Amino acid sequence: MTDTPFRFFDVHVVRTERISPSLMRVTFGGDRLPEIVTGGRDQRFKLFLPHPGQEMPVLPENLGEDWFADWRAQDPSVRAFMRTYTVRDLRRDPAELDVDFALHGDPDGSGGHSGPASSWARAARPGDRLTLLAPVVEDNGGVDFQPPAGTDWALVTADETALPALAGILAWLPAGMPVKVWAEIGHADDVQDLPTAADAEITWLVRGAAHEAPVLDSVRAAELPEGTPYAWIAGESGTVKALRRHLVGERGFDRRAVTFTGYWRRGASEEDLLAELA
Repeated sequence: MTDTPFRFFDVHVVRTERISPSLMRVTFGGDRLPEIVTGGRDQRFKLFLPHPGQEMPVLPENLGEDWFADWRAQDPSVRAFMRTYTVRDLRRDPAELDVDFALHGDPDGSGGHSGPASSWARAARPGDRLTLLAPVVEDNGGVDFQPPAGTDWALVTADETALPALAGILAWLPAGMPVKVWAEIGHADDVQDLPTAADAEITWLVRGAAHEAPVLDSVRAAELPEGTPYAWIAGESGTVKALRRHLVGERGFDRRAVTFTGYWRRGASEEDLLAELA
């Protein structure tokens, strides 16, 4: 895979930190970690998780250009779980990668539905091993936040699954850039410091009922700035689609200037979504 912008890396857990009721930060290390490069903003990568009882995620022997087809052909009860995550921070000295996991289910880890990634993150200990498919060049196609030339201001929405991307976007934005942000979270203690040189107005919204989407009502009621906007909206798929319809259909945003990504879909696992592609 030397000619591709992404390569596979074996990594291990260095430490974990519960940074809020809904988020667990896992710091990874590895001999080849210095080869990883990030384009910043909402830089994504693939993470492969083992099944319970496995020491390492099970992947095809040949991780070449056809790795995805080979991975799909493996027994689902054995093959590694594949999830998409965002680079929260990448350091060089020491070489470390921070990844923030949204923890589904109750804050204490009991009750509720907990998927493979949440379950793994809660139980992660130093030395646990994973595999990443991560970028090795800055211009790698894994960054979606791309405001076009002539953008006057940005509108950004995220839920807790997209907070790492939101943090990266705010850190990247140029000084003085006007940006209106809505961040939807499950608990008041999920609020975090998001340093930025931009002129950012951040509204934190705490969900009440399990299926509330307060970000949609808040954006609908907001007074937006004049000028040419660019929007980046991410989170639960249904809410993201409703926000896009509002911005394009009711606010008159150019649809080409709205980047929207469903990080998850209520009632569906990533395995369910992959099965729909079969």
